[in-house]
Amino acid sequence: MNAAPRPRASATTYRWVRQLHLWIGAWGAIAAILYGFSGLVMNHRFGDGAWPQGDSEETGRASLSVPAEARASAEALSTWLRASEGLDAQVIRKPPPDAKGPPKWTLSGGTARDSWSLEYKPGDDEAELKRSRHTLLAAVNRLHKAVGGGTAWIVLADSFAVGMILLGLSGVWMWGRGRTWKQMLLSVFAASVAVLAWVLVPNLL
Repeated sequence: MNAAPRPRASATTYRWVRQLHLWIGAWGAIAAILYGFSGLVMNHRFGDGAWPQGDSEETGRASLSVPAEARASAEALSTWLRASEGLDAQVIRKPPPDAKGPPKWTLSGGTARDSWSLEYKPGDDEAELKRSRHTLLAAVNRLHKAVGGGTAWIVLADSFAVGMILLGLSGVWMWGRGRTWKQMLLSVFAASVAVLAWVLVPNLL
């Protein structure tokens, strides 16, 4: 009895890439909907017919007395704020060395729905803490911009981004398999590349 012929390497590779494409698509499906929706909304945030972007409401302000040891640097201020108020700064902004005007440190954190920011002018003995509450749409847009999600969201969003890259590469590979260069040049894929270049190049040069 003759042994069954071994599948060709190209067929095996195709099956593996197809399975990878399907699993990545399943993993990133919800992310594609979320990012697609929020990206569409943010693309129309300017102009006369701007789309609603959600609302943010200030919920409180407070002045905090800053001890001498917390005034040495923005990092020291962040450490003190975490220990005294339980607020973990996700972003620390400091002016560049050549900035004009009085320097100011801005620390911010919180979640996509509830955020806080602290402004402090080096040398002062007080800092101003502001708290804000964001609607669901505003929170989704903040997550799209990687604001307020914390480390867990950043890691998850990175996995979605890598997945989208792999999804695109595997999709192009499967689509191009078995096609000649002439067929690819006269295809929807070639048209999309041409349109993308036509739109992007003038804006990047």
